[in-house]
Amino acid sequence: MAKSIFESIKLFLDENQIVYRTVHHEPTYTSEESAKARGEDVKIGGKAIVMKVGEVFRLFVLSAALKIDSDAIKSHFETKSTRFANAEELLDFTGLVPGSVPPFGYPILPFELYVDKSILRNEKIAFNAGSLTDSVVMRTSDYLKVADATVFEFSKDA
Repeated sequence: MAKSIFESIKLFLDENQIVYRTVHHEPTYTSEESAKARGEDVKIGGKAIVMKVGEVFRLFVLSAALKIDSDAIKSHFETKSTRFANAEELLDFTGLVPGSVPPFGYPILPFELYVDKSILRNEKIAFNAGSLTDSVVMRTSDYLKVADATVFEFSKDA
């Protein structure tokens, strides 16, 4: 049987000698519920969103306290079209349901990864790790070290 995304994340972090904390909790469906279950501020939550930009699906991560600024993404990629992946596409690409997507592209998920500057404002990042019941909390500096992300500003106030 294939490893779960959660197990893959833990293995990836362990292999890279990254210190992290896992939290098993009741199922959470919103960023606010996840933050409460973890005992952390919602702003340190790393909200991972799969979007189709032009013709390519990409993974974007921003503070869970903020919203995606589609215009900033369109401008960065010089495209006119963006849209969120729907639940069926998300399941096809990742095997995951909305709210469970972790903030990792390759080698965890098959996407190029883009991180909003809002993530850099916090010492920690917390995220649902491939399920609605398992979270990981780790230092932002360690996350950026292993995430292999392009960083630019694409968030706005909620």
